[in-house]
Amino acid sequence: MSEVRRQGLGGGRLGSDSPLFGGTGQEQNGNGRSPGQSDPDHEESPVWDPSQDDFANAREAAAAEASRAAEELLSLADLRDLLPAAEPDRALDDWGRSETVVSLMEPILNFYYRYWFRVEVEGIENIPSDDGALIVSNHSGALPPDAPMIMQAIRNEHPAPRPLYMLGEHWFKGYPGVSMLVNKMGLVPAHRENAQRLLHDEGRLAVVFPEGQKGTRKLYWQRYKLRRFGRGGFVRTAIRARVPIVPVALIGAEEAMPIFAHFKLLQKLSGLIYFPLTPSFPHFGLAAPLMYMPSKFKIRFMEPIDMAEYPVETIDDPAEIQVISEQIRARIQHQLNEMLEARESVWTG
Repeated sequence: MSEVRRQGLGGGRLGSDSPLFGGTGQEQNGNGRSPGQSDPDHEESPVWDPSQDDFANAREAAAAEASRAAEELLSLADLRDLLPAAEPDRALDDWGRSETVVSLMEPILNFYYRYWFRVEVEGIENIPSDDGALIVSNHSGALPPDAPMIMQAIRNEHPAPRPLYMLGEHWFKGYPGVSMLVNKMGLVPAHRENAQRLLHDEGRLAVVFPEGQKGTRKLYWQRYKLRRFGRGGFVRTAIRARVPIVPVALIGAEEAMPIFAHFKLLQKLSGLIYFPLTPSFPHFGLAAPLMYMPSKFKIRFMEPIDMAEYPVETIDDPAEIQVISEQIRARIQHQLNEMLEARESVWTG
C-alpha cells in the first residue's frame, strides 16, 4: 500500500507534482524538471506559422492535373463536329420535328397552297441549297398561314427542298394538342442557344417573324403596315451564327383571315392571347382555323444579305443593330408596297 501511495501520490506526499494538482506524478529534479527532460533554455520550441497551408502541395498537384487534362480536351470547334449531322431519313429529329407528321399534313397544306391561296413565288433561288440561313418575313392574320405557305414554297418550288424550322414564341405550350402539333411541324422556341445550334452548328434553314404577336394582332385597316422589328434580336442571331438573312415579302395573308376588332373581356375570360372578330371566329368555333378566305398569295424571296461581313462585336452595339434591323424592315416594306401597287385584285392577284 505504501508503494502504491509513493507511486501514485508522489512518494506519499501531496506535492505540486501530484496528479491531483495537475502534475505529472513524476519525480522532478532541482530545476523543477522531470528526470531526462531537456532544458528549454538550450532547446528551441517549434513556432506555429498561421500562414502555413498544409494543403498547398495537394492543391498545386490538383491544379497541374487539371491543366494537363484541359490541354487534352478538344477545342470548341472540334466539339461541334461531334454533334449529330442531319439525317434526311430520320422520322423524328433532335428538335422534335417529325417528317411523318409533315408528310401526313402535306395534302392539306398543298390544297391550300395550290388551290385555295394559289401561291405565286418569286426569287426561290435566293434560298441557299445548303448551310444555314435565316428567313425574315412580315407576319399577319389571326391564325397566320404565312409560315406554312413559305414552308410549302420551299418544298414544292426549290430545286433542293430542305426542312424549314420556325423560331417563334412558344405560347402554344398552353394549348393541349396545338403545342405538340406545331412542334412536330418544326417550331423551335426562339432562344439564343437554340438559334445558334440550329443555324450555325447544324446549318439548318429557319424562318423568323420579327413583328411577333404585334403583326398578327393588326386590324384590317392596319394591313401591310409593318410593326417595329423588336430590338433586332434576329440581326444578332444571324451575325452570331454567321449566316445570311433572306428577306421575304408576302401578300394575301392579311385578307385570308382579317381581324375587324378585339374583345379584351373575352380574351381575359378565355385565356387566349387575343380574342379577335374575324369572318369565321368566334361564331364557327374550332372550325374557324380551316375557314380562310381564298385570297391570292404572292411570296417574294429577296437577295440574301451577307451578315458574315459584320464583326461579331457588332452584337454588342445596340445602335448598329437597330440600324441594320430598320434597313431590313424598310426593304421588306418597300417590296410590299410595290407588290400591292401591282395587284389588281385581292382574289385573283
